[in-house]
Amino acid sequence: MESMQSFTIHNLRIRRDFIFNVDTKILFGKDQMKNLASEIKKYGSRVLLAYGGGSIKRNGLYDEIIKIFEENNIFYKELSGIEPNPRVESAREGVKIVKENKLDFILAVGGGSVIDLSKLVAGAVFIDGDPWDIVIRKEKINKALPIGTILTLAATGSEMDKGGVITNPETTQKLAFGSEYTLPKFSILNPEVTYSVNAKHTAAGVADIMSHTMENYFTLDDGAYMQNKLSEGILKTCIHYGPIAMEEPENYDARANIMWASTWAINGLLSTGKETPWSVHPMEHELSAFYDITHGIGLAILTPRFLNHILSDETVDMIRAFGINVFGIKETENKFNDAKRAISALHMFFEQDMMIPMTLGEVGIDDEKLEEMADRAAKHAGGSIKGVVELKKEDILEIYKASL
Repeated sequence: MESMQSFTIHNLRIRRDFIFNVDTKILFGKDQMKNLASEIKKYGSRVLLAYGGGSIKRNGLYDEIIKIFEENNIFYKELSGIEPNPRVESAREGVKIVKENKLDFILAVGGGSVIDLSKLVAGAVFIDGDPWDIVIRKEKINKALPIGTILTLAATGSEMDKGGVITNPETTQKLAFGSEYTLPKFSILNPEVTYSVNAKHTAAGVADIMSHTMENYFTLDDGAYMQNKLSEGILKTCIHYGPIAMEEPENYDARANIMWASTWAINGLLSTGKETPWSVHPMEHELSAFYDITHGIGLAILTPRFLNHILSDETVDMIRAFGINVFGIKETENKFNDAKRAISALHMFFEQDMMIPMTLGEVGIDDEKLEEMADRAAKHAGGSIKGVVELKKEDILEIYKASL
């Protein structure tokens, strides 16, 4: 048998008890905007309308929302221009607008960046300190404004989870936060809204969905057979419909399946019964904190290199099963070769089918700050990333270098 490097494996063999409760109402389909006013009025009537760079004005969604507000006597103020990697200064502005106008509800219209930022605003309204204090765990969210979302980009799954990720350019940090109080009350998911999403962001979204799924999937002997089969189904959905959405942007089935996969990849279902921290996301957060790259692109670049790095006697069966069950590679007697073909299949899917640049150099990252980023990634995880395999600073640096 081929001998591979030995790693520390973090593996919960005892089946973990869990409580699963995600109380977000999903309104899915083409004709759900008729319910917007009634859903908002369950919680408030003075709304912070949060959105990003203006695509909702170009596709007519903004006008539709404003008309609904005016017809139903819903007062609103706008927080616009939220960045793709949402920045804490936008949250500060949002808190200011909410307090000055005594707003009681937030409607986040956009993708994960807008929704994540809205979650921070919702909690920060009720603290005395700065919104960043929540992200760095100096303040805790004990109360939040209710949030509703209208999803315009299938990627992060933030429409049905409690967490978010915020960037602080002043400290070059991109960190996650979350609270049960920031779970959206409702989310409207109309696949037609995503028809105008360009190829780059469609691909990045699919990569993000797949990464969320794989972060939950790549665990060892946790007894979570059903969860793993659900993960394989979501991954196969992305592999099937991702290229179709790239070729046919207005294919409803493709957009609908990708949108629904996004929601279920990270709402907690796939992680039930598991206790393995994520590995690739903490590494990517440093890339987009330092270089402001598209999150999903960074995940796609890093994931095959991460899998190559952790391939060992302990992990080979896990990676091999991924290739067989997700990509349909033919099983042979050489399980290490099978595992390597699985990793190659993932790499080629991102590169050839989704047209994602698969080196850091292609997205403007050289070796200048790799060591600093590796050091930060390890420190932000408490000294090392304790995922399926423990990644120390040296491991993270090797993965970065392999991605150049």
